[in-house]
Amino acid sequence: MTRTGSDQALAVYQELRARPEAGFDEVADRLELSADERERCRQELASLGLTAPPAPDPSGRREDPTPRPVVVDPDVALLRLLRRERDRLQDRLAATSRAHTALEALAGPFLRAGAAPRSEVEVEIVTDPQRVLRELADLTTSVRTAVHVMHTGSVRREDMAAELERDRRRAARGVRVRAMYSRRVGTVPEMGQHLDDRAALGVELRLSPVVPMNMVLADENFALLPTDPHDPDSPTILARGPGLVRSYLALYEYCWQAASRHGEAPGETRGDGLSDQQRAALQMLASGIKDEQIARSLGVSLRTVSRLLSEVMQELGAASRFEAGVKAARLGLLTGEGPEPVA
Repeated sequence: MTRTGSDQALAVYQELRARPEAGFDEVADRLELSADERERCRQELASLGLTAPPAPDPSGRREDPTPRPVVVDPDVALLRLLRRERDRLQDRLAATSRAHTALEALAGPFLRAGAAPRSEVEVEIVTDPQRVLRELADLTTSVRTAVHVMHTGSVRREDMAAELERDRRRAARGVRVRAMYSRRVGTVPEMGQHLDDRAALGVELRLSPVVPMNMVLADENFALLPTDPHDPDSPTILARGPGLVRSYLALYEYCWQAASRHGEAPGETRGDGLSDQQRAALQMLASGIKDEQIARSLGVSLRTVSRLLSEVMQELGAASRFEAGVKAARLGLLTGEGPEPVA
């Protein structure tokens, strides 16, 4: 029966196992193999670990001109082959890791998709929910400084663990994370625990009576929000470029200043004596926003805005709005940080 390729190598191997006293050439002669076929079978069996060269003679006598190869059991050969491939894979992984580290050090800023701010504005309507999930996953690794999120409702139970893992990874990279939820969300026990878990990881949390839409912003260069704020299943707007994203961030800032910190009652004053509403009015005043716009942002009348700012001036001991803004900046009330050091 004519045999070719691996069939010949298998036949040689079976003969060597059946006749341990026979040498390779003797088996090859018996199977009537040509010189090329013998060499191919010899190399194939050796590469698979099914044969090995004979051990050297410890007595030092002259070597046998026709040495008999050592025949290895298939299970032993398989384990050795797997071990060899594992070692080779580990070497390749180590080399790849070294190359990646060197490349990251040299060109890291250029490898992070969307990391560099863009002057142009790019807007895309995304209809594939899986694409939205991929964009959010990529954002976790590409964001550099800050992520700002609005949630109109609760987080699904099956998504809570993934959200906490993203928080851990961002915190490890020094990324600031702010999240705003509807106040009714905080009354759900399971969500309350989730918010506590996020706060423990360093996430800044606030609750608001009204959250206008779901929104994700990052680095003044990335925005993700629905085309229809009232329909959670509507297509998603994916925007890139600071020219547009900064407008969304301004909206977020106004909503943020009007919201209450997680764990505080609405309107509760903090250590500086200002309520959330007073602080929001102060923040917008310092940004140069007129009273009419402040009133619209807070949903109050012009008279209420005047009263809030008067209360702020009284609290800060300022004789004018300008002086109130200067004192607020020195006290760190406009940035959420501590007071400026006194020179």
